[in-house]
Amino acid sequence: MKKLLIIALTSVGALIAIASTANAAQGCGAGYHRGPYGHCRPNVATGGTVVVVPPGGPRVGVYYHGRGYWDGRRYWVNRERYHGGWRYY
Repeated sequence: MKKLLIIALTSVGALIAIASTANAAQGCGAGYHRGPYGHCRPNVATGGTVVVVPPGGPRVGVYYHGRGYWDGRRYWVNRERYHGGWRYY
């Protein structure tokens, strides 16, 4: 009987520990969201700049004011000609 009670208490304790850890680790709080690298970011625009992106999504090599050049994966501030193409930095 003691073994059954110990097993039951241990399993209940493990379930409580897993559930409380998962709930605490997932949220950023009210007014925040997860950024691309997992950090919490506020739900406000930086600098009040509105960026208009075409309906089909951003086009590669186009400069968007307030963001930078889009290379297909991320925005870059500067670019230069490099070996017949573009190098973003």
